[in-house]
Parts: sequence; structure tokens; C-alpha cells
Amino acid sequence: METESEPYVRLATLRGLHQVVADLNTARSLADTLQTVADGIVTGLGYELSAVNLVRPDGDLVVAAVAGSAGAEALMAGRVGSRVSWERRLAMADQWGALRFIPYTEGWVLDNDDVPQWHTAGPAPRFPDEWHPMDRLFAPMYTAGTAGGELLGVISVDKPRNGRRPGAWGREALQMYAFQAAIAISNARLRANMQRALVRLEREQQALRASEESFRQAFEYAPSGMAIAEMGGDQHGRLHRTNDALCRLLGRSASQMRRYSFSDLVHPEDIGTLLRTSAEGGRAELRLARRDGTYVWVSLRNSVVADAADGPRFLLTHVEDIEERKRHELQLAHRASHDSLTGLPNSAELRARLSSRLCGRAPGSEPHAAAVAAPYGCLDGFAEVEGVEGPVGAALYGQEGSYAHGFGSEGGPDHAPDCGPDYAPDEFGCGTHDGAYPGHVHAIAPAEDEPDDGTKGLAVLFCDLDGFKAINDRFGHHTGDAVLIEVARRLSNGVREGDTVARLGGDEFVVLADGLTQADAEDLAVRLRSAILPPIRVDGRAVRVGASFGIGWAGCGMSADEVLHSADQRMYVEKRSRAKAGRRAG
Repeated sequence: METESEPYVRLATLRGLHQVVADLNTARSLADTLQTVADGIVTGLGYELSAVNLVRPDGDLVVAAVAGSAGAEALMAGRVGSRVSWERRLAMADQWGALRFIPYTEGWVLDNDDVPQWHTAGPAPRFPDEWHPMDRLFAPMYTAGTAGGELLGVISVDKPRNGRRPGAWGREALQMYAFQAAIAISNARLRANMQRALVRLEREQQALRASEESFRQAFEYAPSGMAIAEMGGDQHGRLHRTNDALCRLLGRSASQMRRYSFSDLVHPEDIGTLLRTSAEGGRAELRLARRDGTYVWVSLRNSVVADAADGPRFLLTHVEDIEERKRHELQLAHRASHDSLTGLPNSAELRARLSSRLCGRAPGSEPHAAAVAAPYGCLDGFAEVEGVEGPVGAALYGQEGSYAHGFGSEGGPDHAPDCGPDYAPDEFGCGTHDGAYPGHVHAIAPAEDEPDDGTKGLAVLFCDLDGFKAINDRFGHHTGDAVLIEVARRLSNGVREGDTVARLGGDEFVVLADGLTQADAEDLAVRLRSAILPPIRVDGRAVRVGASFGIGWAGCGMSADEVLHSADQRMYVEKRSRAKAGRRAG
């Protein structure tokens, strides 16, 4: 009977196989695909029960889909069988091509393993190929379609509708179906992974867009200046983007700012600070140019924005206006170095400026013992002439384009520190530091016995007011202060730009004037004395003071105190000689 119906069975099976394979390609998700695989065994291949056991990431197999029996589905769905138990089953089974069959006579050894199953005992077969309830038939699925690939899962089938073990054609149909099912499951997994990846990518893009929007708002609406600048290459420092706060601070529009780099806007004296900061990242205080040509002090902080592929690409720069703080700092520095009444440099500032002009070696003298052991002939550092005065920023006077040599907080040759390994003394023991600064201009006092030899030096005019104490005693300190203020003004108006007028205290003033001959210094003293003599009006009252000047000369090898003491002594000599002359005239 089976032989006569074989063509019909083959045709019916082929039609059923074609339909269930077509159904595999219509499933929309992995879960749908797995259930379709299980359903296809029942609807198209003539079995009453089927289960799909899917390999999990940990290697064990889970019952992912059951078809044909609600009871069997409730019993097995979601349960897990270990990989070891499954490998044991597949190893002991008879090989029917790619299928594995375990007859009831041998399956009893598997009754107590952990693989989910629905098999029950039954009577012995009545004929040789009758299906026994304890028979087990498996169709392994591999990623490559054959046993050479990775195990994807196992299809379990039971209860053929004709009650017989499948023949050659039935086995071939189940084998082909398992092959197609493996492809469908692999494709479904790939789609599921792609969908998860797309969802993850979309979430990441949403997070990135949110982050970019947060950065944009933080950048645009920050209360202080922000900029993004190019880093490296020919366009290093070129501004790509600036926020409104920075544009307002510098008085330029965003489109105008894109024409510049920070090096175009920074004060020339701060370019070195900018280059160090932009190259390394970090923080610096410098001046940036406004549109009206003025400069504003800012605190500039750079952060390097790195590109994972190409390395550092951009600088994120935060610019904070510190003009008020800088102004306050300068005011404090000015108060520390200037007289509160007259506004002139005070005693400490005078000594600092004078010390900045003197090195520790007198002209023609032998090198100092300390200079032999650790050569130095200068005090600490060089200070270029600037508009800001102070004990830490003293200028060199009367030598345009030169530098103040040997400036130190203590002053004098006894406090001269080591100039460092690059120091190279000249014939006076001064020299330069590795060529970084111009050579020190040695201070030489003109010879007193040859006043007309043309030698120019740094003149120190010590001024003491005559008759000031009487004004203080008679009219009070208010009048005395007004006199001191006016004398300071007249002295300042009577000297050159670059000369220094300082108040030592009380009614004593000192003038530093570089580049003068002996005759020049005497002429200057006469002019300043004449400028002080005219009456000074205070509260409608005219008062007069005189002035005595002593002319000293600053020379390398002297300390500031020695120079001032010398000028002070000469002033007293001049004051006493003028007093004697007055008494003789009387």
C-alpha cells in the first residue's frame, strides 16, 4: 500500500514543504519566526507535535516555540536543557542523514536528564516501523546549513500522523525544512540585531543631538566670552565661532571675529603668553584688543578638544573680563610704591629704580670673589621701560630701547643672585644672558676734577626744602601738604620724560636723571630751584619755600643707599654754604 501511494505522498509532502518554507519568510520578528518553524512541522510535514530548542548565548538550549499541543507547550515552553545533555543525545543517536533518531529501546537512559520532553510510555510496536511514544527524532540546525557550522538549535518532532517512522522521503523533507528554518532563524536574528542596533544608534543620536543643543545653549548664552579656535597648521588660532558675550566684550560682530585669530587680537607684549597657552592648553592673563583700539585684561582658559582619529583639532577658549581686578591690582601696586600725598614714587620705589641701574662691579675693578666661584655681576633680572611703575617693574631712565640691568627686591651688590649658567660677563663684569638681552650700560660717574670732559652719567639730585618747617608750624599741616603737592608738581614739570622725581619723606625729594654731564646736572638743579621759588597760594595765602640741591652720581659698584647718602651729604654742604653766603650778605 505504501509503495502504491509513494508518488502521491511525495507530491503532497512537497506541496506542504513549499508552503511552510514560504511562511518562514513572512515572519516579522525572531519570536514569530521560531513559532512559524514549529507550526510548519505540524501543518506541512505531518507531525502532531514539534518544538524548537534555540541555543542561548551561554550555550544551553531553551524551548523557544512549541506547536501541536497546548499541554506540551505549557509543560516545556521557556524551559532550558543543558548543552552537555543535548550533545549527549546527538552523539548517541542514529544518524539519518542530517537527522538524529533515538529509538525507544535506547531512549530510556535519557529519562532523567534535564532536557525538556513530553514522551510517555506505551505498548510495544505492532509492526517493525510503527512509531513508539518513546522514540525521539531531532533535526539539528546549523549556521552554515550543515554540521560544519555552529549549532543554532534543534527541532524536536513526535507523533507522525500516519503512525509510522518517516521513510526516506519524509526524512529528506524534514532535513530540507531544518536547513531552511536555520536560514530563516539566522536572518531573523540578523534583523533583530540590526533593529536593536538601529534603536541604539537612534538613542545615541538623540543623546548626541541633546548634548550638542546643550553645548550650543551653554556656549551661546554663557555670561562670559567663549570661542572655538583652530589648533595646529597654518590656521592655528583662527576663530571659528564666538559667542555674544565675547563679541560684546571686544566690540566686534561674530562675522568680524571670524576674520581674526587670537594672535591678531592679543597685545604684542602678551604674544608669548598666548602661544604657550594655546600650545599646551591651560590658563593665562593677557590683554585683548577692542574695536576702538583699547585693550581689556582677560583671563583666558584653553581646553584642547581632541579628535580620536586625527588628534587635537580645536581649542575651546573661555574668556573672562578681569579689567576691574587688574585695575585694583595696579592701584594696590601703585599705592605700595608711590607716596599717598604727592603721587610720586616713594622711597622703596626710588631705591628699586636706582638699584635696577647698578651692577655689582665698579668699572676697572677686579672680579668679586663670589663672581669667580659662581659668576655674577648683575642683580636679579631685566625690566624693559613700560608705562607701569612699581618696585617690581622698574624702568631704565634716559636710555631709550635699553633694559634695566640687575634689578632686585633687595638691591645693591651684596644681594646680587647668581645670573645662571648662560651668563657671560663683559669687560665690566656685567654682560648678557646668552644673548637674550642687550648688554648692560655701565653707570660711570663724571670726574669731578674735569667737569667739562663730556662724560655722561646717572645724576642723583637730592632736594631739601628751605623754610618748610616754619610754614608747617605757622599755618598747619594742611598748608604744608598743599606746599608739598605743588613742589612735587613743579619738580615733575621741570624734568624730562623718563626721569624720576621721588619723595623720600617729609620735605625731601630726589631726582634721577640719566645721560647728564656735570654741567647738565648743575643747570638742572638751578632750573628746579628756580621753579620752586615762586609763591605758592594756599587758601588765598601766598607762601614761599626755597630748596637746596646736592648732586651725586650713581656708579656701578655702589649700592642705592650709598648713592643717596652721597647726594644727601652734598646737599647739606650746599645748604650750609648758601646759609653762610646769606649771613655774609646780611
